[in-house]
Amino acid sequence: MPSLFDQVALRGLTVRNRIWLASMCQYAVDACDGVPTDWHLVHLGARATGGFGMVFTEASAVVADGRISPQDAGIWNDTQADAWARIVGFVHERGAAAGVQLAHAGRKASIEAPWRGGTTVAPADGGWTAVAPSAVAFDDLAAPRALDSAGIREVVDAFAAAAVRADAAGFDTVEVHGAHGYLVHQFLSPLSNLRDDAYGGSFENRTRLLCEIVDAVRGVWPERKPVCVRLSATDWVEGGWTLEETCEVSRMLGERGVDLVDVSSGGLDPRQQIAIGPGYQVPFARAVREKAEVTTAAVGLITDPAQAQRILDEGDADVVLLARAALREPGWPWRAAHELGIPAAEAPYPPNYARGAWRS
Repeated sequence: MPSLFDQVALRGLTVRNRIWLASMCQYAVDACDGVPTDWHLVHLGARATGGFGMVFTEASAVVADGRISPQDAGIWNDTQADAWARIVGFVHERGAAAGVQLAHAGRKASIEAPWRGGTTVAPADGGWTAVAPSAVAFDDLAAPRALDSAGIREVVDAFAAAAVRADAAGFDTVEVHGAHGYLVHQFLSPLSNLRDDAYGGSFENRTRLLCEIVDAVRGVWPERKPVCVRLSATDWVEGGWTLEETCEVSRMLGERGVDLVDVSSGGLDPRQQIAIGPGYQVPFARAVREKAEVTTAAVGLITDPAQAQRILDEGDADVVLLARAALREPGWPWRAAHELGIPAAEAPYPPNYARGAWRS
């Protein structure tokens, strides 16, 4: 079985290890223009310096109205792409790969940052009217507008255009965000998708938007570069999206040129009852890996190096993604190497930090 510090190859990309930084919203665009700032450079650059193999940006909106909050980053115009290019360049200088998560928040758009209450931002206050598969609100947020067929086409085209910009910015991979109750997930789940047209009802119809986005992205994304997709394996609500459906759509995605499925869960319905504990989503990644026969990443309360290595040892996933643990400890891979007895050459410190290296 591979070590956390073994390389992993996806198409023409070789990533230096299997410890990756998960996408995490930063709500740090002060100008509300979607342009990433020095905060993003420091956030992602610190983890690249700290030894992560791949660092993913926060959910980066493919259209302005697809942002979760006015403070979210985007990649819907060239000014944003140019700003990302500077950050990607620094990440590459530190030896890490860079991925951008392409996202549309759907009915969970135009809300305040969590520490500002997470409530709807009205159009009069700089917000906008959210869109969704159906005009059904999430919890107590404002009701969204249901997308018509032309609107759906615009969403697909926006993902493709964002992928073109991501390539120009130098990103090594794109991740289509299909999880956590955002637009693509809203189409997947029968709890939020009440449509009676070609995009609602049956499994085939509810997965249509995701497949069209993947086809559009894969069609413009360089063949040598991998495409990833993040999915919520279950809604944790009776009658919602299921693990079995996740496995089936993951198999379909593999056939369409997706190279890795990042397996998370939840986020669609406030009634969710999640059995939270260390590595609580890892069994979902294993199920997808085995049943869909695709490369998978596990995420969710992975905090301890021995725990992370065990995920690989037991064949649960091919890659581990850290989120909260990485916020606390940008150099987590260095500690992992020390605790697991990995030679320094396999987890090197930059010379600027060598005096702080873990010693046996």
